[in-house]
Amino acid sequence: MTGTVPSWHIAHISLDDETILWRNADVEQERRVAIYDLIDENTFKPMRPVEAGKNGPYKIHLSVQDGRLAMAIRDMDDEPLETLILGLARFRRPIREYFAICDSYYQAIRKATPAEIETIDMARRGIHNNAAELLLERLEGKVETDFPTARRLFTLICVLHIRG
Repeated sequence: MTGTVPSWHIAHISLDDETILWRNADVEQERRVAIYDLIDENTFKPMRPVEAGKNGPYKIHLSVQDGRLAMAIRDMDDEPLETLILGLARFRRPIREYFAICDSYYQAIRKATPAEIETIDMARRGIHNNAAELLLERLEGKVETDFPTARRLFTLICVLHIRG
């Protein structure tokens, strides 16, 4: 691949369907929007594959295995490049908080005043932003990425944690 221009981004992302239970239309919409926005614009530079000359774009498959996030990274020919395993213990609270505030938000958009909806949405964005910062910390040294990409990845991590 010498001579090719590096393309450090995710071109395709999938989630482990076996761990997902579609709770409602709101969650499904969040998943669709996060995937669409992520594919549309992201920065994703996995350090070990890049050091081995694999300059992207990448296919990513997210799953939860034994309470840990598995991020399988492949090239566009579907060749496995690396699987990152991240402990999720530090994400449990932000995930719980995010689910709780999202439930409040979905209820509010159906019956609350615009001011109440805005207050809840600001709290939701704050939790989401803090979780994205935590994800950036956890990926440090493994993947170079940006804040918007981390936010969208956190949304997808949450989707993986939906249980009945």
